[in-house]
Amino acid sequence: MSNPAATRRRVALVTGAARRIGAAVVRALHGRGLDVVVHYRNARDEAQALARALDLERPGTVTTFGCDLLDPGAPARLVSHATTRFGALDVLVNNASSFYPTPMDTATEAEFDDLIGTNLKAPFFASQAAAPFLAARRGSIVNLADIHGRNPVAGYPAYCSAKAGLIMLTRALALELAPQVRVNAVAPGIALWPEGNGDTEARRRAEQLVPLRRTGSAEEVADAVTWLALDASYTTGEVMAIDGGRGIATVGP
Repeated sequence: MSNPAATRRRVALVTGAARRIGAAVVRALHGRGLDVVVHYRNARDEAQALARALDLERPGTVTTFGCDLLDPGAPARLVSHATTRFGALDVLVNNASSFYPTPMDTATEAEFDDLIGTNLKAPFFASQAAAPFLAARRGSIVNLADIHGRNPVAGYPAYCSAKAGLIMLTRALALELAPQVRVNAVAPGIALWPEGNGDTEARRRAEQLVPLRRTGSAEEVADAVTWLALDASYTTGEVMAIDGGRGIATVGP
């Protein structure tokens, strides 16, 4: 059931929002006073725990919705949930992503379809479903890209290609949806070390390729997302690298 009073407040929808960068983005946007829809695919418990914690701060301002964005019609159902629950939509953050290696000699069609689907197809159709609501509020879209969408890394050709497509989608939608909707992207570097990877020596080597000599944080990425979503009123079609300077480094791969 819609909440007419909520149309006076700003509303954000964040995909893949139960954990890591997505959860940090939810906290940052909620901290700026927005109502937030927390999308998840499998991490139901984490999504609901995040929603409960934020709802204690401002009751009735967070809702969750679980779906696989690659299912037919799922992005439209997600947007419908957001607009029905809160009565409007001001910000869409396309954060949901699959990430794993696909070496050329072993990659499968299923892996390729999943990586292109989650990183490019789902953001396209989520943006399509959200666009009319965002336009009505002169809202914005922020996509979570990757510095490896510009400079590929060995062993991840499908993922890098998907993120390259997302960067172009960002620029294309900025033209398609202007002037009512701004569309930008954030391209993290080593913002969070991959889960389950305890190779401290590999992490040390990776950090040595970063001019700032450290891994970034989810909160630093979320700050950039929030700025682009809410404050960058004369910015569209841009891709902001949050990478500690990795993109300007001349050493390493």
